[in-house]
Amino acid sequence: MVKNPAILKKFEDEFLKSEARLSFEQSLNIFTSLWNEAAMLGVMPPKDPLDQIEVDVKIARALNTCSRNSLHG
Repeated sequence: MVKNPAILKKFEDEFLKSEARLSFEQSLNIFTSLWNEAAMLGVMPPKDPLDQIEVDVKIARALNTCSRNSLHG
């Protein structure tokens, strides 16, 4: 859970401005780790897979952006 979205936004902006690029494998490892942590906390997978579908779309967009950036960097 993000407790201070302004700090997260600042971090994301600074990270994207830096030329640090993640490979697809690095991105997938991060995603997998976050998924496993969410599963341990009991919040993933959701009881209703279509509940909060907007979140799934945002995750897919983020992963697609990471893979596109790693191809062009």
